[in-house]
Formats: sequence, structure tokens, C-alpha cells
Amino acid sequence: MMKALVVDDEKLARQNLTILLSKREDVHQVFEAKDGLEAIEMAKRYQPDLIYLDIEMPIKNGIEVAEELMGLAAIIFVTAYDNYAIQAFQLNAIDYLLKPYDDERFTKATDKAVRHIGRPNHSDIGALTELLKTMKDERLSRYKSRLVVKDPGKIRLLPVNDVEYVMGSGNYVEIHMQDGTHFLHRETMFSIENQLDPMVFIRVHRSSIVNVSFISELLHNERGDYRVKMKSGKEIPVSRANKNRLLQFTD
Repeated sequence: MMKALVVDDEKLARQNLTILLSKREDVHQVFEAKDGLEAIEMAKRYQPDLIYLDIEMPIKNGIEVAEELMGLAAIIFVTAYDNYAIQAFQLNAIDYLLKPYDDERFTKATDKAVRHIGRPNHSDIGALTELLKTMKDERLSRYKSRLVVKDPGKIRLLPVNDVEYVMGSGNYVEIHMQDGTHFLHRETMFSIENQLDPMVFIRVHRSSIVNVSFISELLHNERGDYRVKMKSGKEIPVSRANKNRLLQFTD
């Protein structure tokens, strides 16, 4: 009889996998983790045989979790990655579930992982390590490391890691840096958001994006309204639509 760990920041996704696993006679215990840090802690504590691991999660993503848990259990990635990554998964002893998946695909992936339990293959682990590195590099390369801002007579290159928050208005954004400087830039919030790593920057309001590294406090009142207080002292309101995603970063 096996133990399984389901890791996903979406509650419904975790519940769906837990229900499917409960129907299997060879699985007697299922644990759930809502983020990467909790996944690592629970995996080391409960020693599961199977781990269902989402890739895009706040705090610590699935790629980073897999690196720490390599060889501990048979890992099945639950992912919305493109065909390139999917083809790479198929070359390894592990398997994947591409969202949305059906019961038949779940069974096929789980059966494959079960056959892998207890038969470690070092060449597979080496291939997976290389795959994880490639995927991490690919994710990072999708997002800007510097933002190009044009001033009269000069072009500024702003390091993304030094951006504390971004405020938008129409076709312009105001980029606020950790040193207190700020720059007006002609670009929409939608465009600037697509250039920033969502594991680092989160949209808390229609007109505000914050770097989670610079959040010092999460404030709320008796009505349930939230604000983030940045390290600079700036307080930024959080819309109800974005509150849950923000709370995932602070759980």
C-alpha cells in the first residue's frame, strides 16, 4: 500500500487529485500541500511513494521542489507547460498530467509511476536533473532582467530586482525603485506585467503591481479590506479580486 502527496496552490486541483487517488486500492493515505515549502516539509516527514507536483506555485515552484526531493519518491508533474517540456517529460521515468486531464490519463500516469517505485535508475535521475535546469532557465529567460526606460536624451536600464512597485494610469506606468527614485514610462500595465516574473511580482490592484520581496506588512480592517505596506512605507490597496492570490504568498 502506498502513500501519496498532492502539491498544488489551487484547492480544487488538490481535491480533484485526492478524490481520484481515493478510488485506487493501492493508495491508502493521501496528504495535501498548498505550496512548495509545505511540500518539502511534508515529503520529508511522511515519506510518500508518489508526489503529484504542480509547477507554477508561489514561494517555491515545482521545479525547485523537485530538485530538493530528487530520488525521494516517484514524481508526477501536473502542468500547463508547452509541448517542448511535455516531450522532455516523456523521455524520463516520471510522467506528467497536462491540465485539464481526464481519469484515463490520471490512471495511465499513476500506473507508470507505480512501476517506477523501488527501481531507481540513475540515468533517469540525471536526465531529469538536466531537464529541470533547462526548464528553470527557460522560465527565467521569458522575463526581463532589466526594464528599458527612455528619458529625454538618455535611455535608462532599470534592474528588475530593484523595482519595488509599479503604478499605472492609462498608457503610462510609474516605476518605483527600492532607493526611492521613480520613473515615468510610456507602457500599459498589461504590457509591463507580462515582462515580469509572476513568482516575484504580483498584481494587487488594477493599477498596481508589487515586488513581493519588498512587502513588509499585510494590513486589513474589520470590513476585510486589505493593503500591502512596502518597505519604503508606501501602502497600496489590494482589490478583492487579487486578495486570494496575494494571501498565497503570505501563508
